[in-house]
Amino acid sequence: MTKLPSKETIKRKTISDMKELGVHKPQYNRLIDIYAELVFQYNRLNEQFKDEGYEYESYTAAGGAKKSPIVASLESLRKDILAYSDRLCLNPKSSDSPIEKKKTSSLASVLSSLK
Repeated sequence: MTKLPSKETIKRKTISDMKELGVHKPQYNRLIDIYAELVFQYNRLNEQFKDEGYEYESYTAAGGAKKSPIVASLESLRKDILAYSDRLCLNPKSSDSPIEKKKTSSLASVLSSLK
């Protein structure tokens, strides 16, 4: 089994990344904590999925196939991680948001175009 980063390591790296992007505020730390937990869970489940041979389907008592519970959990975590990464401005989609573009004043835009 591969050595996975701890929740605290993920949290520290997330804060570091956010500071580098200029979007970190201490008030976000509760959200960052939840995000780090989600990423930690995702990494653990993904490792378990790999160790179990990537079994995508499981079989019901009636003999039919259905998505395995671990795959459903991974998909759910992936969606949650994406939602949190949007809120924390950690992906390209969120960095192109209108909020970021509004931070530049009209005067600053004009002055920067004169350079």
